[in-house]
Amino acid sequence: MLRYKCTIAYDGSGFSGYQIQPKGRTVQGELEAALKRIHKDEDIHVTGSGRTDAGVHAVGQVIHFDSPYNIPIDRWPIVLNSALPDDISVQHIEEVTSDFHARYSVIQKEYRYKVYTGKIRDPFSRNYAYHFPYEINEDQMRQASQYLIGTHDFTSFCSAKTEVIDRVRTINEISFIRSNHELEVRFIGNGFLYNMVRILMGTLLEVGIGKRNPEEVPIILEKKNRVNAGKTAPSQGLYLWKVYYE
Repeated sequence: MLRYKCTIAYDGSGFSGYQIQPKGRTVQGELEAALKRIHKDEDIHVTGSGRTDAGVHAVGQVIHFDSPYNIPIDRWPIVLNSALPDDISVQHIEEVTSDFHARYSVIQKEYRYKVYTGKIRDPFSRNYAYHFPYEINEDQMRQASQYLIGTHDFTSFCSAKTEVIDRVRTINEISFIRSNHELEVRFIGNGFLYNMVRILMGTLLEVGIGKRNPEEVPIILEKKNRVNAGKTAPSQGLYLWKVYYE
């Protein structure tokens, strides 16, 4: 068996999330169905770097799978894309050693969140950015974001449904990119909890409109209670941008 590492992009609008579920269309489900057709009805399991929720997009999600097929590496993306629906695209594929693991070999991830700040909603971006038509003080948001850099217990910034016990994570960078009516916020860290980026973003936006002060952020972290943080920003603005490995 050969192990393949695959970088994929997908439009999350039509999916119930990445991971296979009893009901609903999923990215993993489409990938495994495509591989099953390619492998003449043999089940091929796909392992992802992590889950994304319904409506969340990916530019650089990473998966791995094992296959007995020794297809030329430059042909693999063509073969896979021909079997996949149009809202999933294989960007790159390479053969890796058997000890590579799409999830457990990750050293950090990058997410980006897009906000459309125009006063009038844009029907062409409704599935790809959060329409937030308010005056935003980006300097205040930047100031608040600095309290999030480093290693913290992010219990206040994850869903109450989060099952993992250890909620300590390290955020290495939060940066802001402005282009006309679009604000893009970039989060890079060693791992993110369930809904963590969306809750961080919702809280930063509340700072941006003056609903909260930047100095509240360390207090929210200290309280370790979800009720103290801001609203969860909608899923359509979130992108899994890149997954980093050694």
